[in-house]
Formats: sequence, structure tokens, C-alpha cells
Amino acid sequence: MHKTLVITTIYPASPSVRKWATFSGWKMVVAGDIKTPVDWNCHPAMYLSVADQERAQFQITRKLPWNHYARKLMGYLVAIQQGAEIILDTDDDNMPQSDWSIPDFLGSYLMTPPGMGFVNIYSYFTDQHIWPRGFPLNRVCEPAARLADSSLRTAPVRIGIWQGLADGDPDVDAIYRMTVNAPCFFDVKPPVVLAAGTVSPFNSQNTAFIQPVFPLLYLPASVSFRSTDIIRGLVAQPILWSAGYSLGFTRATVVQDRNEHHYLSDFKSEIPCYLYAEKILEVVEGAVSSLYSIETNLVGAYESLIRHNLIPKCEMDLLLAWVQDIQNLAGKQP
Repeated sequence: MHKTLVITTIYPASPSVRKWATFSGWKMVVAGDIKTPVDWNCHPAMYLSVADQERAQFQITRKLPWNHYARKLMGYLVAIQQGAEIILDTDDDNMPQSDWSIPDFLGSYLMTPPGMGFVNIYSYFTDQHIWPRGFPLNRVCEPAARLADSSLRTAPVRIGIWQGLADGDPDVDAIYRMTVNAPCFFDVKPPVVLAAGTVSPFNSQNTAFIQPVFPLLYLPASVSFRSTDIIRGLVAQPILWSAGYSLGFTRATVVQDRNEHHYLSDFKSEIPCYLYAEKILEVVEGAVSSLYSIETNLVGAYESLIRHNLIPKCEMDLLLAWVQDIQNLAGKQP
């Protein structure tokens, strides 16, 4: 299969990026931004400079803001244009472990019961008191949000998205970092798949998408850097279920050496996740139907989020351009 990994960065090529670039069987696309060094280079990665992106013949080209993590959208489209069948979403501060891999997208895996609502996926991989960024704070201490091995059953399933965890400094929110801030090295356990109605936040740091669900790569650009991928994940999960796909989680296969962050600034950027994660999921579930395509459900979900004042109205221009680009690249008629 044609496989491409995509990052955006404002820094010179890090050791992690250089390691990813050597992966056999994978292409690499790097979307630059205004702050990225003009001489950025990491052979054999394909680097999209500011000028390259301004010349790109995509509908999103003039609508996508600079200085935003959603710059990755340009990288995704170029990867799709080049024939990618799997896209790996990662960041420049995640070092792949020597045995990094992703499971097959079709197979028999341990599955949760359906309809559990939000579960703390980290609780399956560690006994440490830790939770993923985007997890509803009111459920952090709830025993019902923990994922017990005894509740899991093996079943055949079709995976749309695999999320690999990160050791060391995993993806947690600013509240965890300002109050606990303990490193975490997760247990090595089999992958686990979430059944319909069972939900976990997932991020953009070690995450693989299969071709039929590429529209769900969409990162909203009218929201903050620390909430864009979390909102993406909350929108994606009900749409996955409606299309017959599931979200799965694997053991940690990268180690994060986190770029410098200001925790209080992160906290402010994450406020939508703290306050509205459950509401976003509820609204999206109410907007999605198995009668519709993934693209139609994606548009319907954002229309509903806008009506509920959870996403700014201006998001629709970029989203519709994204859907148009996806359809054009797939050879579909809008």
C-alpha cells in the first residue's frame, strides 16, 4: 500500500523528523508555515514551503490560515494527490521506537462493550492516575470511566483510525501538567478497539487513517491549536460508526520529547475541551446518519456544531473547500 506520514513544523528538522524520514516504505510530506526556517530540508522528505502552498491548486489554498496547526491540511491533500492509501499523522517531537508499527486495519481485536460513553483509554495501558487531553474532567475520577480487561471481548472489526500512544511525556492536558506532571511509560498490551457509543479523545501525534476515512482528517482552523485535533476526534467517532468503522488504540510506539510549552497558555487554549467535549459529541451524534456518506455527515456535523455555537460560523468556508478538494482528488463530482 502507498503510505505517507505528514507533519507541520516551525522548527529545523528535529532528530525525530530525521528518523521518520528514513522509514522504509513510507513517504513523508512536511507542511511549512510562516515561522518555518526558509532553508528547511530533510532528505528524502517532501517539503511544502510557503510559496509551494500558495501555488497549490486546492480549494483550501486561499482559505487556510497561516500560523495554525491546521496547516497539516495541505500536507494531507498532497499525500492524497500522490496516491496515499494510509496517512500517518505525527509531530516533530515524537521519536518512533525501533519496533514502531501499526496493526492491520481489518482483523480480530479486543473490543470494549458498546455504549459506555467516555472512557479513559490510558487506564487500559497503565494503573497510573493519568488521562488523555480532551477527556472530560468530570469523569477523571469516575471508576466507570476506567477500562477493565475483564470487560473486553475479541471480535472481528474494520478499523478506520489507529491511535498509537506515546511514552515519556504523553498527550495530557495542562491541568495534569500543572498539578501532577509525572512522566508515564505505558504497559505493553494488545491493541483495543472502541465499540460504537464508547468514546475516547484521540490526537494527531501517532495516528493512522485508512483511505476511505480520509475526509475525517479535517482539522478545524477557527479553534485553538490545543483543541483542533481533539474536536476533530470527537467529530470523527460517530461518523466512523455510521460508516461501519471503528477507532483503535495501540501500545506506545513513540517517545515524546515535547517541544517547549507554556502550561498556562495551553490551559487557556484547551478550555473548549474542558467545557464542551461531551456536548460536542452529543451534537455530532444527533447530526450523523448511516444513510449519508462520510463527507455529508462531516458537513452536517459542523453545521450542527455551528447552530449550537460550539464552532464559529466562519469554519464552514474552509470545511466546504476541504470536502471539495477531497472529492476532486477522489474523482468524484461535487
